[in-house]
Amino acid sequence: MKIGCPTEIKPQEFRVGLTPNAAREAAAHGHEVIVQQGAGLGAGFTDEDYTAAGARIAATAEEIWAEAEMIVKVKEPQAVERKQLGRGQLLFTYLHLAPDPEQTQDLLASGATCIAYETVTDARGGLPLLAPMSEVAGRLAPQMGAWSLQKANGGRGVLMGGVPGVGPANVLVLGGGVVGTHAARIAAGMGADVTVLDRSLPRLRQLDETFGGTFKNRYSTEGAVAELLTEADMVIGAVLIPGAEAPKLVSRAQLSTMKPGAVLVDVAIDQGGCFETSKATTHQDPVYTVDGIQHYCVANMPGAVPRSSTLALGNATLPFMLALAGKGWRVACAEDPHLGNGLNVHDGQITNAAVARALNLPLQSTEKAIAA
Repeated sequence: MKIGCPTEIKPQEFRVGLTPNAAREAAAHGHEVIVQQGAGLGAGFTDEDYTAAGARIAATAEEIWAEAEMIVKVKEPQAVERKQLGRGQLLFTYLHLAPDPEQTQDLLASGATCIAYETVTDARGGLPLLAPMSEVAGRLAPQMGAWSLQKANGGRGVLMGGVPGVGPANVLVLGGGVVGTHAARIAAGMGADVTVLDRSLPRLRQLDETFGGTFKNRYSTEGAVAELLTEADMVIGAVLIPGAEAPKLVSRAQLSTMKPGAVLVDVAIDQGGCFETSKATTHQDPVYTVDGIQHYCVANMPGAVPRSSTLALGNATLPFMLALAGKGWRVACAEDPHLGNGLNVHDGQITNAAVARALNLPLQSTEKAIAA
């Protein structure tokens, strides 16, 4: 199969869909790998690294979109990229379609087959291709929140760990999954007073058994959120419903109950955000203020550390990419239902139930799409 990897064009996105090692593995399995000139530079990989791995360098993205049978990316295709997708092509990347009807309609119109990293599952009910970036984003969230708390950046001027005689920052983490756990660990490691809210009692027990007194946890209710918001210097939104739009856990009215200059860090912004006042921002202009509350809502947070992020993502996607290239998407998805759960769009149809519900669109079953 011809596997293409174009340069990411989303603002301040320095990750790349294929590492040289992934290119080498694909070439060793008999596939042709085409990488756009300079695609890996943001993550520290040169064109020479790719050619040494057996890849061919293409001068333009247009060459890759026109020639490749499978496109491997990081972020969702931008409008100019979506116009170059065609029927029969396979797109393997993050999509986050639920809050993005414009992208969804373009992908449907293209006739392409689109497999989303964020809805591929595993035998334990996890999301193996989302997890690496969730880990990165979770670990970044307190760091970015601490920066936003600085007075010069519009925040309250609170130090995360405090100093002798002065208490630490109070950090509230909404969601105890991968993002929330990593965010809580880092925030607690910075010396903050951290509380994690989650609706799963088994998960809360697991957090308590694993981390003991490193950070606190509570069962999540509207009342608990409302109470803890009034005390928080920083709130990290870390909720996820696979494939679906994130629930809104903090309303605009509740901002008035918070401390002026407090910070909301919305790690769920790719799925629409979990604060009513969230809107996607970029690394170039990451923070905005609503009713005196700082909002950090960068939609590609892991792009801030592209070397680490690319390597982590490449480790996770490699076996799935090789399966898709070696067997074709139909056989690969039929043999591995967890990979089949990643199928979001095929031949003008939505094939993921959560996406179809979020956008009020007809659903075609994955089984029917594979058999067609």
